[in-house]
Amino acid sequence: MSLNQNSKKFLAIASFLFALAIAIGAFGAHGLKSIVSEKMLITYNTGVEYHFYNTLGLFVIAFLMNFKQNSKKLVISAWLVLIGLLIFSFSLYALVLLNMPILGAVTPIGGSLLIIAWLLTTYAIVKE
Repeated sequence: MSLNQNSKKFLAIASFLFALAIAIGAFGAHGLKSIVSEKMLITYNTGVEYHFYNTLGLFVIAFLMNFKQNSKKLVISAWLVLIGLLIFSFSLYALVLLNMPILGAVTPIGGSLLIIAWLLTTYAIVKE
């Protein structure tokens, strides 16, 4: 089976994001444990968890794109997941690493984009 361009692009992005999530998670587990408080480590790990979950979801959307090749909604969903994941998780990473609590105000923007992305994905699956 050959992959269409959108599917291939987002599968490659998701693959990279998985590698990045593993590296960031390992850094948190081994490099941050003795540097930050337990509360901050929990915050960091929340970023890692959402990073993993939504990267897996991006993989799913990318595969769906191959079956629904003309779905603009799935393409938009994939971009929203990618942007939402980056804003959500990386704002938490930065909050912990830079010790800037104000960055916590950015995190809900990423979460909102993720919610919209998954609702749009649902709509694309059901209606297209």
